[in-house]
Amino acid sequence: MTLLYSFRRCPYAMRARLALLVSREPFELREVLLRDKPAAMLAASPKATVPVLVLADGRVIDESLDIMLWALGRNDPERWLAGYDAALVEAFDTRFKHHLDRYKYPERHGADPIAHRDAGVAMLGLLEARLSDSACLCGPQRALSDMAIFPFVRQFAAVDPDGFAAQPIARVQAWLARHIASPLFAQAMLRLAPWKPGDPPIVLNASS
Repeated sequence: MTLLYSFRRCPYAMRARLALLVSREPFELREVLLRDKPAAMLAASPKATVPVLVLADGRVIDESLDIMLWALGRNDPERWLAGYDAALVEAFDTRFKHHLDRYKYPERHGADPIAHRDAGVAMLGLLEARLSDSACLCGPQRALSDMAIFPFVRQFAAVDPDGFAAQPIARVQAWLARHIASPLFAQAMLRLAPWKPGDPPIVLNASS
């Protein structure tokens, strides 16, 4: 059985779960505490970060985007791969994430949160422009680019919800709200107790 070590609130783990769920690939979900990571996870991936996907044959995939691509390569019923703008995802994984971290945790980085908020909003303007032509980033339907990026936009918005709502990015705000309200996201945000050895497995997509 494929198994995923995950942490519910981590945006990297969120996007891995979203792709696995939409692929209908059965997998065991193991929720972890980041301050008390299970030995089995550390043995599989000494990086010690989530998500970690352990395949039935023992291979390990421990980068979230690689997990998305693996799952969708197995089965892509919504054609998410057709909506994959690698350059856009890379920009948000690097530049946007840089500003997000310094906006959310300025004390850790010795940063000016307002400057990084404004830089993040400027990048969201790129999404606003794309959304003027379609409901999602690469066309009318959600696809890989949307699912890879929106967990980070969600985190950005949560730093100051009122401030985010006041920004002139109405299309981004509506796009984010739709994805957060989706049944797929609700399924991806299942609340579980931290996994311990010997716990009965929690298998998702088991009926597919």
